[in-house]
Amino acid sequence: MIQLEKERKLFCEHGKICYEIALFKEAKKKDIKDIMAGKKFAKKFSKENLEYIWKSDAKILLRNLPGVDMQLQRNKVVNLKLASKKIDGIIVKPGEEFSFWNLVGRTRKGYLEGMVVHNGKIGKGIGGGLCQMANMIHWLVLHTPMEVTELHHHSDALFPDVKRRVPFGTGTSICYKALDYRFKNTTKYPIQIRVWLDDTMLYGEIRSTAPLDKKYRIIEEDNHYAPDENGVYFRNSKVYRIIINKETKEEIKRELILENHSRVMYDYSLIPKEEIRVN
Repeated sequence: MIQLEKERKLFCEHGKICYEIALFKEAKKKDIKDIMAGKKFAKKFSKENLEYIWKSDAKILLRNLPGVDMQLQRNKVVNLKLASKKIDGIIVKPGEEFSFWNLVGRTRKGYLEGMVVHNGKIGKGIGGGLCQMANMIHWLVLHTPMEVTELHHHSDALFPDVKRRVPFGTGTSICYKALDYRFKNTTKYPIQIRVWLDDTMLYGEIRSTAPLDKKYRIIEEDNHYAPDENGVYFRNSKVYRIIINKETKEEIKRELILENHSRVMYDYSLIPKEEIRVN
């Protein structure tokens, strides 16, 4: 009788100390890579608002998500408040990059357990929920001419839509420091990020010293669900960014920025029947 060899654990799975060593090693590797590439990251702050708002938005803080303890959502609000203090007012000069983790740093003192997603499964971890801040900033950046330089899409559809206001798939995964969210200011003007919270909403703005001469719209088309040959359902859609001349109102460019093909990880009975497409 052949006995199958047990799958070896990763080094980081051999306890908390090993995990911390692995995390430190990966962070330093990324830092060295950034130095070798000559990256220039934004460091200057100003709480005096730059004059022109390029884009603003607000996101609901607490949502009733199936299978998620609301205490994790409340903890997330605490985590977002701590992170916002590290980001609010950052000035990104022309040629500089914004790095989420270079500003926020390790989520240690004061941070609580919030919801995290690992390998397509929902769990909890210290500092969980900060992806909502990264999602907000990415949504703002999509409405500007700046260049996203690091983005990690969520690969699965974890929850049914609950008061969704933005196209599916336009968020980003983050994990210190391996999965960062970054963008580069490719304009000739400095920009400023303002983020703050009240009891119910997360707010964000991108400001600058000059107005934009273009308007940006993000739309989702061909949104549907379809099963594969094994009966596994996937959510599919295409997300476009439309660039419009503010003065003439004419469409300048229409670009495909994302094709969603995300495995549905929740109860299939919650999929709207009118959105199911079977070939």
